[in-house]
Formats: sequence, structure tokens, C-alpha cells
Amino acid sequence: MASISQTVTAHRPRVFTGRNSLLDRYFYFAMSLVSAAVVASGFGPTLSEKLLHPAVAPPRILWFHGAIFSSWIVFLILQSALVRTRNVKWHRLIGWAGAGIAAVMIPLGFATGIAMIHFEMYQLHQSGRYSFLAVPFFDITVFAVCIALAIWWRKNPELHRRLIFIGTCAILVAAFARIDHAFLRQHNLAYLGADLLIALGVGRDLLVSRRVHSVYRVALPLYVVLQSFVIYLAVIRPEWWVRIAQAIVG
Repeated sequence: MASISQTVTAHRPRVFTGRNSLLDRYFYFAMSLVSAAVVASGFGPTLSEKLLHPAVAPPRILWFHGAIFSSWIVFLILQSALVRTRNVKWHRLIGWAGAGIAAVMIPLGFATGIAMIHFEMYQLHQSGRYSFLAVPFFDITVFAVCIALAIWWRKNPELHRRLIFIGTCAILVAAFARIDHAFLRQHNLAYLGADLLIALGVGRDLLVSRRVHSVYRVALPLYVVLQSFVIYLAVIRPEWWVRIAQAIVG
């Protein structure tokens, strides 16, 4: 009886620790679902007011931006599911479609950031918005760098999936900033939402392999430092940056 009990215990999947635990196998798939939930929580409640039935019609580019952004989240969930079901061939094939989505998202993200600042300044008559251009430019730049590196290291799964995850967290900042009545919005801590998601990746590494992958060791501190500079540009509004942003927006 003892041997049977030991055998059952040995084959019972561990939940949080060690290789092949549930945390090891399902963490990134779970994070893709969390990303979708963050987007729905941030943009869903204001979709009708801001986009479908606005008092002042926003630029049309915002529709394209929303569609492409949503496509990335769907792509992320699909790719994570394919990995979990061991459909590696389909994962690699569809991955090139994701690269195409990202290639559209990057210039579209910059263009949308410029268009929305122009809209807020000249259509909604909101003053002092030029400096905020630093935020969408930074977010899409982080996404672009991470996705480019993920494509370059696509044959190294440990690097690839972490870079995809960090890049996705970077573009979730806009959604975190729009979550109504949340601590993050009330205290202007939208970047903390992205940081906490990445920190979950760090925690996953510690529980699964007892060490933090080099991607997190390099990317998370650098990301936090650069966030501080971007917040400085957006909130303190140094004159040199306002002039640059104004020249970009037109």
C-alpha cells in the first residue's frame, strides 16, 4: 500500500514549484488571459462614450488602432494555447502573422499617439497635453524593441516568450490608466500595473527554477528607470521636451 501511495504522489503534478509544474506550464497562457481582462476592464466601460457615441468624434485612426491592438491580444492567447497543446508547427507558422500585426502596430501606435494629442489640444481644448506624447511613444518603443528581439531569438523559447510578455505588458499601460475607480488610476500609477505583471514573471521563475532569467534581470530595472524619466517628461513638462513634442504634433 505504501508503494502505491508513493507512486500516486510522485505522479501528482506540482502546482507552484519545479519544472513541469502547473505554474511552469500554464503561467504565460494565464497571463495572456489576464492581458485580455486588463484591456476589457480599461477600455470596455468607455467604449461607447469615447468611440461609438462620442460627443466629439475622435480621429478615425483610433478605430484602426483599437482593431490592431485587439488583434494582438487575440494572437497572444492563440499562440499561448498552441504552445500548451504542443502544436509547435502551427505556433511557428502563425507567429509570422503576429510579426505582421506587430509591424503594423508600431507605426500605427506612433501615429495614433500624435493624432490623439492633436485631437485633445485642438478639438477638446485640453491644455498642456504636448508633454504627454512621451508616454505613448515610450510604450510603443518598448513594445517594438521587445518584439524585434523576440523575433530574432524565436528559436530560443526561454528568451522569446519572456520578451513577448514584457512587450505586451508595456502596451497594457494605456488600459491600466483607464480602469475606473482603481488605485492605479487615482494615484497616476498606471506603470505600476505593467511592473506588477512583469514581477509575476519574476516570481514564476523563482518558484519554478529557483533563479530569475536574465531577460527579467536586465529588462525590469531598465524599464522602471526609463519609466521615471518618461513620467518626468509628461508631468514636469521641461520646456525643451514641450518644444519637441509640439513640433512633432504640429
